[in-house]
Amino acid sequence: MWIKYFIVCVLISYTGVNISAQTWVEWEEQVADEQDIVYWQERYEEMSELIEHPFNINTITKEQLEQLPFLSDKLIENILYYLYKYGPMVSKKELFGIEGMDWQTRRLLEKCVYVGEAEDEKSKLRWRNIWKYNKQELFTRVDIPLNKKAGYADYDPEILEKLPNKRYYGDPIYNNIRYRFRYRQQLFAGLTAEKDAGEPFFRLFNKKGYDFYSGYLFLQDVKRWKAIALGHYRVSFGYGLVINQAFSMGKSASLYTMNRMGRGLSKYTSIGEYNYLQGAGATYRLSERWNISAFYSFRKQDANVENMFITSLKTDGYHRLRKDVEKMNTVSNHLAGSNLSYNGKHVEFGLTVVYNIFDKVLNPDYRKYNRYYPRGKDFFNAGVNYKFFFRRMVFSGETAVDRQGKIATINILSYSPTVNTTFLLMNRYFDKRYQALYANAFGENSRIQNETGIYIGLETKLLNRIRLLYYTDFFYFPYYRYRVDKEKTIGIEERIQISYSPINSLSMLIKYSYKNKAQNYTSSQKTKFVLPYMRHRLHYQLSYSLNKQTVFKTMAEYIRTSYYKREYSNGLMIGGSAKVGFTGFPFRASVSGAWFRTDDYNSRIYMYEPGLLYAFSMNSFYGKGTRLAVNLRYDCNNWLMIQGKWGWTHYTDRNRISSGPEEIMGNNKADLQFQLRIKF
Repeated sequence: MWIKYFIVCVLISYTGVNISAQTWVEWEEQVADEQDIVYWQERYEEMSELIEHPFNINTITKEQLEQLPFLSDKLIENILYYLYKYGPMVSKKELFGIEGMDWQTRRLLEKCVYVGEAEDEKSKLRWRNIWKYNKQELFTRVDIPLNKKAGYADYDPEILEKLPNKRYYGDPIYNNIRYRFRYRQQLFAGLTAEKDAGEPFFRLFNKKGYDFYSGYLFLQDVKRWKAIALGHYRVSFGYGLVINQAFSMGKSASLYTMNRMGRGLSKYTSIGEYNYLQGAGATYRLSERWNISAFYSFRKQDANVENMFITSLKTDGYHRLRKDVEKMNTVSNHLAGSNLSYNGKHVEFGLTVVYNIFDKVLNPDYRKYNRYYPRGKDFFNAGVNYKFFFRRMVFSGETAVDRQGKIATINILSYSPTVNTTFLLMNRYFDKRYQALYANAFGENSRIQNETGIYIGLETKLLNRIRLLYYTDFFYFPYYRYRVDKEKTIGIEERIQISYSPINSLSMLIKYSYKNKAQNYTSSQKTKFVLPYMRHRLHYQLSYSLNKQTVFKTMAEYIRTSYYKREYSNGLMIGGSAKVGFTGFPFRASVSGAWFRTDDYNSRIYMYEPGLLYAFSMNSFYGKGTRLAVNLRYDCNNWLMIQGKWGWTHYTDRNRISSGPEEIMGNNKADLQFQLRIKF
């Protein structure tokens, strides 16, 4: 098995990023929270790719600027106005001339753009130009655990028959290979192959090698065709009440992005094995203001099927145990949809319809909380999204209905007296019977149903060097929920965050969040009832940049959780990191470490640490212990990149880590990660 991986990596090496995503990561850490981990994993990859392949500021469009979550709508308008009034930029220093542009925003923006010609011959979409001026990259990643987990222990075939879900079918190595081709911001193509740890490689049910393959061809802005997608792609329209595969920004995100609509069709470059469509889609410009989109998808999906009924859809993409293989590609899904949109100067609106059908009936095992979960064989949703501009005020939202006529609606009113200040009021109502399999919108629940809420927020800049973010979210659930055996429960979430940069090289951040939400509680007498569950979180971090290549950071976090009038659970983490590099020297290094101590799992702490390129690394810790990680990277002439990471976690309160097939005997957990990239 090791020989196979070695051969694959050697072949790749005979077939690379000089600009780091660190600046984006610094902003990301300010807004990221633990409830957004799934979102940030994919968002990080998307933004890292953008920084690796920045936009030409002199040809940038409104749609491209809206992909940058740190820009307000007013600042986007000012950037486009500056280019219209003064013509193409000749230096990034001109960014300071844009009204409302402060140094923090400029520092982020300059990583995502470059100064190029406004229009040149090689930017035209011709086969000769595509072949001559394209950019390609090929890279592979290998993760090697240094501890033996229970799922990989030596076994007897007879035992495997008796305990089929205790032993993984494959080896503990993780590997992916990716190839990407791009020409300007018009033509994109890519292939991805991935094998998760525990999945067989070129044997058993993976005779073709990797467990997951994906590919895409994506064109945009070709004459009247705004977008053409073939293969794997994503769809996101409106505010996500009908379909959204782009992961909506959570509550902790910048208020600037709250009233931005979906991006329509986009390429799928992730290694995730669930959240995508497979087929074809296109967006056509009917006129300067009107666009029409159509898309179709057919794909096999993992699901648990019993007596010809789909009792649950499997979304994690793992095929390591026998129970995983039994659910592999057991159902088929057809999906078709369309969108008609109008983009005016003062008004924007769109109409989206989606119809999808399974080859079997979706019928989850009945529980009190899932009475209104999607059930049936086919599903239909239609929604209208809208956006009205009134000088410094914007009113936007979306209202959708399902096949039974049940409603979900979200409406946002934002007011920006200045470029760097935004007040926001958001209301949402999701009927408990509303059903939409591909919906993903702002809310407290993971499902778009059974929720009503009001969100109030303020984001502003104070005294030139201070930024303030505050929000309060009130939510109400009319029906039972998972782990809440009570109707008509309420909750509240609050957050205040202040960031301060007295000088360009020094920045400080402090944020406090509080959530109160009903949850089942079991007493020592085994009596179960519902109580408010409260969580306090206080986070502080200090970052100092000696130069562009050398950054030092320290952080501290305190967590306190409890049920109402019950014993508290406390968690504390102190950590830091250092990144070191030298101008003109191709070698970089980073070291990060943390000491943590929590009473139990309820007061667990999440910590970001520098990871490999395109890999978002957020660890979860509970108990008592320490964490250390070392990340090394070598860049050779902008065409070859070799990166490695070693991580080690040491616990002082246990002699076993995790449980089931993932159990490790001992109190240490270590792993190695390697990545090789070649650009040509």
